[in-house]
Amino acid sequence: MLERDTRNGVTIVRLTHGKVNAFDTELMHALSSELTSLTNAAGVVLTGAGTIFSAGVDLHRLAEGGRPYVDCFLPAFGDAFLKALTFPRPLVAAVNGHAIAGGFILACACDYRVMAAGAGRIGTPELMVGVPFPSIAIEVLRLVVPPDRLQRLVYLGKSYQPEEALQEGLIDEVVSADALIDRAVDVASRLGKSPSASFALTKRLIRQPSQDRVTRYARSIDEEVLEAWADPAAQEAVRAYVERTLKKS
Repeated sequence: MLERDTRNGVTIVRLTHGKVNAFDTELMHALSSELTSLTNAAGVVLTGAGTIFSAGVDLHRLAEGGRPYVDCFLPAFGDAFLKALTFPRPLVAAVNGHAIAGGFILACACDYRVMAAGAGRIGTPELMVGVPFPSIAIEVLRLVVPPDRLQRLVYLGKSYQPEEALQEGLIDEVVSADALIDRAVDVASRLGKSPSASFALTKRLIRQPSQDRVTRYARSIDEEVLEAWADPAAQEAVRAYVERTLKKS
């Protein structure tokens, strides 16, 4: 599910969950636990296995599990992403391929995004799937996506190739696939050279408004999000999207 390695003092966490590293309750719990255990690391690189960073939420599980699964999954999702958003040490995404929906948002929760050149695409098609964004997801996107492009990204659900994503301001660098991990480790190592308290406080100053909004919305908007995800119309939209899109691949 997750594999851990170390290079030049930087911890590399690799998602190895099925073919596309799809997010389910088990992976969210594992990621949350992993980040909690690494709060004293010099720096962390988060990447995926093979040519996929993550395809986002496991829509098969979502479609099959109905309301009981949504009730378990969404809190686990929120907790894992809040851990990433507030992680006190340098967290660098090595985007090794497709990072779609929640996969892209997880990369955005990191401090820096390096993406491999090639056929990988990133984007947020949640509305195309038929479900709204949890508040944590929107707050993470606000940190990264230029304000004049946020609504277009969210509403249209377009995905971008690496060079396009760089031009849109969605990632920080594009490098060759062979150089991806080395470059991400270099960035994490450089960020990690700052005194840990200074880095953590600076990161808090940048991200505290986002965290505050998530906390404020947790009992209001996110209750509506949960109801929307569990709504029969949304569940049917997810099933239709799975039938239309995923079963063709």
